[in-house]
Amino acid sequence: MKTKLIAPSLLSADFGNLQRDIEMLNNSQADWLHIDVMDGRFVPNISFGFPVMKTVQQHAKKFVDVHLMILEPEKYVEEFINHGADLISVHYEACTHLHRTIHHIQSLGAKAGVVLNPSTPVLMLEDIIADVDLVLLMSVNPGFGGQKFIENTYKKIAETKDLILSNNSTALIEIDGGVNLDNASKLFEAGADVLVAGNAVFSAENPERTIELLKI
Repeated sequence: MKTKLIAPSLLSADFGNLQRDIEMLNNSQADWLHIDVMDGRFVPNISFGFPVMKTVQQHAKKFVDVHLMILEPEKYVEEFINHGADLISVHYEACTHLHRTIHHIQSLGAKAGVVLNPSTPVLMLEDIIADVDLVLLMSVNPGFGGQKFIENTYKKIAETKDLILSNNSTALIEIDGGVNLDNASKLFEAGADVLVAGNAVFSAENPERTIELLKI
């Protein structure tokens, strides 16, 4: 899978015109569609669930990247895959039986990722890094869009890259939170493979051009 991927987050889309925004992404240079699912328990916000996933499934022509910011994600992974998820990422902090959940996702035919909150050290992934397809590093505290990027993320990218290489893992590194035209190239240079961009894309005057610029 090629790197330097852009995954616009539908959390920042216009929900009154969701089909229009998905079709814009289909026609853009976006690589993935990022879906942020929040339960109001693991994070202090509620986003959306299966009815929105059904709309995404009907209209999306690109790889669907689902980020579960929910407690007990293992209860819902199968239904998300049935609703078109190509990759499901679960939080290290929310998943009691992480190894089992990762392998369950993969057994259902999807790729599986693990997510770390800003304060969770990378070394916590040592025993799972060889099993996952992706590591998602939160570069803001999860729960809301439009937050300021946490600079310590660059250090965590380097640590994650070292962990991946030392374990012969093929995991991609994804960054979510505060990604914009000012830091995208620096994040790719630091070793990120996938950048999630919400406000930077959907609040832009020309979202398709912004996606192109994020990849440069």
